[in-house]
Amino acid sequence: MNPTATPAPMTNFDKTTIPSRVEPHSPTEMLFAWSNGETYAVPYFELRFICPCAHCVDEHTGKRTLKRENVQPDVRAVGVQAVGRYALQISWSDKHSTGMYPFDLLYGTCARHGLRIG
Repeated sequence: MNPTATPAPMTNFDKTTIPSRVEPHSPTEMLFAWSNGETYAVPYFELRFICPCAHCVDEHTGKRTLKRENVQPDVRAVGVQAVGRYALQISWSDKHSTGMYPFDLLYGTCARHGLRIG
């Protein structure tokens, strides 16, 4: 994490808030710039851990089945694709690529685990 950035305050997300830019920020973080002007650097590890797919979250109970200790500490995003106007699909260096990350989940993760830039 960037020690000069400030912790992100929680702000309101609305359905018009979309990512305007998503790109690598550092060897351990992804940058998310949002249409509301906010920009965050988020650890790849946290993004991989929150994967909402059926392999990582039980479809019936909603309970997370992926454990933190099972996420590789050096995991990296190797690809990002838009899914309609509501989500991103991230492909990971651990060969996982089935998770579709809705914008509200990503924005909340930015606010909770990211560092606000600027």
